[in-house]
Amino acid sequence: QVQLVESGGGLVQAGGSLRLSCVASTNIFDLNAIEWYHQAPGKGRKWISSITRSGDTSYKDSVKDRFTMSRDNAKNTVYLQIDSLKPEDTGIYYCRAFLVNVVFWGQGTQVTVSS
Repeated sequence: QVQLVESGGGLVQAGGSLRLSCVASTNIFDLNAIEWYHQAPGKGRKWISSITRSGDTSYKDSVKDRFTMSRDNAKNTVYLQIDSLKPEDTGIYYCRAFLVNVVFWGQGTQVTVSS
């Protein structure tokens, strides 16, 4: 079992920045990949970005100019830096991880962007 705990969300004005964190209960090198998902109000979860065990990152086209994913191996933590926040970035951000063929989700962190 892998626990994922997200944090760093909050209420920010449009144009601001946030850094979200996802702490894993295991060595992140044990995980095949870690991903961030966004769930807008009343919508389903949508994939935003991924980082593989080797450190390769990928992003949804619509966010790749503003979102940056990184990791701190010593802290078993991945980050999602969000710059130039827009009201449509509002929602819950979830961390998801794969261990072999098992998927784990965090509880999410709420981001609210005011215009």
